[in-house]
Amino acid sequence: MSDAVDLAVTYAMHDALRRELAHLDRISTAADRDPRQVLATAAGWTLFKKALHAHHTAEDDALWPPLRQNLAGRPKDLALLEVMEVEHAAITPVIRAIDAALTDPDPGSLRLGQLTDALTRGLAGHLKHEEDAAHPLVRRALTAEQWDHFSRIQDQYIHRDAPLLLPWLLDGADEPTAHRLLARLPAPAYAACTAHWIPAYAALDRWSPATPA
Repeated sequence: MSDAVDLAVTYAMHDALRRELAHLDRISTAADRDPRQVLATAAGWTLFKKALHAHHTAEDDALWPPLRQNLAGRPKDLALLEVMEVEHAAITPVIRAIDAALTDPDPGSLRLGQLTDALTRGLAGHLKHEEDAAHPLVRRALTAEQWDHFSRIQDQYIHRDAPLLLPWLLDGADEPTAHRLLARLPAPAYAACTAHWIPAYAALDRWSPATPA
């Protein structure tokens, strides 16, 4: 069934998440500014959380369940899906802890650094594990109809914040992947994305602290 499953958009999402993890690592280790001030107001942190939530929620809702159904009676493969879900669940508390540290009047820079390091290592490890182990399983076991359903669900989650998340996802994508992403849009959204959303995103310094009004 490998021809039925096109993982280009999923890889674009993974690449975009890795790109943002690199920014997060740079900010959390910078000596010239307070990382709490940056993360508390930077658009990049908010965009990262929205994109990660959209991607993981779509997988939890519409990818792992049909895959589990198709793999009934194959305990080794089912165990891998359990690990995928456990890895998802382990990331959410770290993000919440980072947000809590940003509002704590005295969390200590060491604590925040430990949390951002845990997020970077945990998510990067999960993305690689998913690509190495789960994606081949998806290609072998998922039907075209099931993959199309997952893709639609993921699109729905992304499109809730389309003016921000679509340009974010397109940032750095190669031309064929960008074409796939844009081709999925209705004509009005395509026009808005190319004429307004992408230029607005390009002008956004997303990993700098917001300037007070």
